Amino acid sequence: MGLLFRLRVIRQVQVVATVAVGGLNVDQPPSRPIWRPDRAKGQLLRPDDYREWMFLSAGYGMNYSPSPGSHEMFTNVFVQSWAYQKFVSSGKWPEQTMFVIDERDAQSKGSINKTGHFQTDLMGLAVEVKDSSRFPETWAYFAFDADGKTAEAMPKGNSCWSCHDAHAAVEHTFVQFYPTLKPVAKKFGVYDEKREQVTDTK
Repeated sequence: MGLLFRLRVIRQVQVVATVAVGGLNVDQPPSRPIWRPDRAKGQLLRPDDYREWMFLSAGYGMNYSPSPGSHEMFTNVFVQSWAYQKFVSSGKWPEQTMFVIDERDAQSKGSINKTGHFQTDLMGLAVEVKDSSRFPETWAYFAFDADGKTAEAMPKGNSCWSCHDAHAAVEHTFVQFYPTLKPVAKKFGVYDEKREQVTDTK
C-alpha cells in the first residue's frame, strides 16, 4: 500500500507539472506563420482552430448602422488564449493579436425550441489583426467566406477600420461589448468611458 500510494503521488505531481509547463504556451504568440509568403503583402491564413480560443462574447442581430430588412445573425467573438492572458496581465493587446467574429445564421423553430433563436450555419468570418510590422495603421481587417482559406486585408481607410478607430473602447477593440474584459481594462486605466455613450454611427 505504501508503494502504491507513493506511485499515485508521483503521478499526480507529473500531471500538475505537465499542466504547468503546457500553460506557459498560452502566454506566447503562435509559432506557425499566420501569413502566406507567396505575395508581396501576404494573405491572412484562415485560423481553423479559432473555436478553441478564448470566447469573449456573442451578439444577435447587432448592426452599427441598422437598415430595414437586414439579415440578423449571431456573432461569436474569439481571441487567442495567449493574447487574452497578455491583456489580462497588462491591459494591452500584444502584436499578432487576432480576433475572429464567427457569423452564424439564426433559426427560431427547430426540434423542441418554441421561442427565441439558436445558431445554425456558418455565414463567414470577420477577422481583426494587430501587426504594426505589416500595417502602418497597426490594425487590419479581413473578411472570409464560410469556406475561404485566405483573405487579403481590406483597403486602407475601410469602414471597419474607421468604425473601430472612432468607437472602440480599448485600442481598436470593442471591449465595451466584452463583459469579462471591461473590468480588466478599467483596472489598467485604458478604458474609454465615453465610447459607451449611445451614438449615431451613420
